[in-house]
Order: sequence, then C-alpha cells, then structure tokens
Amino acid sequence: MAHSLTKVGVIGASGYTGEELVRLLARHPRVELAAVCSRTLAGKAVADEIPRLRGMVSPSLQFTPSSPAECAQSDVAVWFLALPHGVAAEYARPLVAAGKRVLDLSADFRLQDVVTYQKYYGHPHPAPELLAQARYVIPELQLNDDWKRASLIACPGCYPTSIQVPLIPLLRAGLLRPAPGQLVINSYSGISGAGKKAEVAYLFCERDSSVKAYGIPGHRHLAEIEEAFAAAAGQPVIVQFNPHLAPMHRGIATTIVVPAPQVTAAQVEACWQQAYAGRPFISILKSGDFPDTAHVATTNRVAFSVVADARTGNLIITSVIDNLLKGAGGQAVQNLNLMMGWEETEGLR
Repeated sequence: MAHSLTKVGVIGASGYTGEELVRLLARHPRVELAAVCSRTLAGKAVADEIPRLRGMVSPSLQFTPSSPAECAQSDVAVWFLALPHGVAAEYARPLVAAGKRVLDLSADFRLQDVVTYQKYYGHPHPAPELLAQARYVIPELQLNDDWKRASLIACPGCYPTSIQVPLIPLLRAGLLRPAPGQLVINSYSGISGAGKKAEVAYLFCERDSSVKAYGIPGHRHLAEIEEAFAAAAGQPVIVQFNPHLAPMHRGIATTIVVPAPQVTAAQVEACWQQAYAGRPFISILKSGDFPDTAHVATTNRVAFSVVADARTGNLIITSVIDNLLKGAGGQAVQNLNLMMGWEETEGLR
C-alpha cells in the first residue's frame, strides 16, 4: 500500500555520524531526505563530498546552510541533530518551539541534572527549559510507550548503549547490587568514536597497532551511565568506567566485571530473555560464546553474553556494538521508526 513520505533533515551531516544518518535515511522507505545541512560544505553536492553515497542519494542533493531559524521555518517534520554538545541546543530550542520532532545525538539532553551536566561538560546547561520535554531513549529499555509522543528525543551515547543494554535488566530485577566501585567496566572504541577531526593523536600512524586508555576516571559518559543505573536500581550505583581507543575504524567492545557470587549465568540469561523477547536488534549469545565487533559492524545489533567465574565470584559480561549505528545513527533511526508507529527495522535491515 502506498504511503506518504515524512520529510526529514540532518544537521551536522559532514561528520561520521551525520554520514551514517544520511546513508540510512536516503534508502529509508518511509522518509524523504529533504535537508542535509553542513555549514562547512554548504553548496556542495552530497555525493561528491561523501563518495560512498553515490547511487544512494540524488546527484542534485546538496549540503545547505543550517541556521536554526531557517530550519525551524522549513516544511521538514523531523530533524536529526548530529552536532557537538552545546551547539545542538541552539537548534533544538527553535525546532521544538516550531512543533518539529527532534532526535538529538549530542549530549545536551541526555542528563536530567543540570549540576551534573555542568560538572562533566564544563559549562551551564544551554537549554534547561527543554529538559522536562526531553526523553532519553534506548528503545529496548523503555517500560512504556509514553516517550513516543515526545517532541525531543535524547539519543544515548555509544559507550552507554553497550553498557546499559546488558546491565539495566539485571539492576531492575535486583540481581545486581554492587557496592561503590565494585562494578568495573572496560570499553574499547574504534577511532571514529572520536569524531572527524584533524589532530595528531588520531592520525593513522599514531593509532594503528596501538591501544590507549583515556578519560579516566571521569569520562563524560560516566554521568550518563550512572544516572541511568540509579533510575534502574532505585539507588545510586557508582561504577569504575575505563574507556580505551582501539585500532579499528568502528565498533565498541565492553567487558563488565561485577561481584555476584550468588547469581548464576543461567539466571542472568533468563533475565535477558524475558526483557528482550522479540526485540530484533538484540543478540543474546550462550555463555562462553564471546561477542566480536566484526560480527556487528555495519549493523544496528547489540550482541552480549555472560560467564560466571566460580574462582572469583564475579560475573563477566561482554558486549559489542557498532558505535556509529546502534551507538548513534542507527539507534536514532530505530527511535524514529518507533515514535512514528512504523516497523522497528524499517531502513535498518
């Protein structure tokens, strides 16, 4: 049956996440990619600047300037913001006021506590008046459908997605009650997670064959992780989060260690099976089958498994995602599908 197309736009389309959004939306069967915005590339053909999109987008599709006022006055119904924190709010404010639906991939609306935001991001929250309207959404973790009516969706970070998907059901069920610092999380991200920038630290010769920890002990995503964990557990959950850069283009691998001597791998798997029954992007692997970033690259899937170490009394949970898809653009499109009442997998198969 024929259906009308929803006009969508991407602001900040020249970055890695923006490129993925353009690629996904250009082939999405229910949307018209009506605006692709970039201040630095305005007036240039999208297919010329991002050659891998040739054949996916019209040769006439150009990057356009992206003033907040002009975007708000356009006939585009849904906007994706692939912008740095602080900048995204400049667009969200007029877009929401104009009645647009906004999916923000920055950190501006991921935290509800403005004091925590200022502590981790170094400046006051740029639009605190919008926080009451914003919904932080990993779709598989929502307990009801109220979020689908929201005008502003805060799409989670890549590290937090790889961490929250396996842990939130266990915290909600009371299977885990770690003391402060007992929950240790080591995550490894592909270099694309740092964004598209010309800095010596991210040159091929610097990153190839090299793994490096960074942002310890107070990486910005820590605030997002702990706020979500506290809501799930009904009490504060203090974690040790250790991010690393890994010599790969894309992907996140996370290893979680938590003392739980009375909890079996079978109990964890049963909890996951109940929480994620029927969810198309969840891959629960059997205990001892460790997920591999290569197996989720270019997909919107999360793959994870658990083993119990009888010697130490620890549970070891490992998970993997593609940081640019389930960790960013793919999850944003998944949220769009659900909020519009479409099949969850539209444009993501």
